[in-house]
Amino acid sequence: MTDAVVFDLDGVIVDSEPVWEEVRRAYVAAHGGTWQPDTQRRLMGMSTGEWAHYLSGELGVGRTAEQVAVEVVEEMTRRYRDHVPLIDGADQVVRRLAARWPLGLASSSPTRLIEAALAATGLTDAFGATLSTEQTERGKPAPDVYLSVARRLGVDPTRCVAVEDSSNGVRSAAAAGMRVVAVPHGSYPLDPDAAGLAVVTLKAIGELTPELVDELG
Repeated sequence: MTDAVVFDLDGVIVDSEPVWEEVRRAYVAAHGGTWQPDTQRRLMGMSTGEWAHYLSGELGVGRTAEQVAVEVVEEMTRRYRDHVPLIDGADQVVRRLAARWPLGLASSSPTRLIEAALAATGLTDAFGATLSTEQTERGKPAPDVYLSVARRLGVDPTRCVAVEDSSNGVRSAAAAGMRVVAVPHGSYPLDPDAAGLAVVTLKAIGELTPELVDELG
């Protein structure tokens, strides 16, 4: 039986991974760093503090991690003010599931971006608990954010279904004991080990129905 459904935000509800990549690539280039072939894959799921230190340290950006975090998030906030890239049908899926189960949100985005995205998409009231990995000790693939959201919802994580798009996100939710529905982005396929952790993989978020969640329970 399923007691709650926990969504990721980036790549599941909003198509923000390409925006994050564009903003951080431009930032790295503008501040003397070097983007690596595996950078985007490594960044997906990192908390704000983790990716800021990564850009500042390993990629050679000439700014402190604190400056990196503030400046990149400021640019993302500006982009969101102009346009939040809602994935087609994602808001309807969230609403349908919210009519049946308590919903949580476990995101690697900073709190201010989560709030901006939910407000812009009209989904703020759909979630009983929302949490950013900037508020947990470790980002994804550690299970911290999923365990914390389950605790805030008052449910056993092993009785939750998680909806994720990235390899680190799938690893995080699976490590928390949740049954994971993967909806990978076409540009960022799952690593084989992460794909193996998902109980089902969908081509689009619109395929996530209450009937499917019932079957997973």
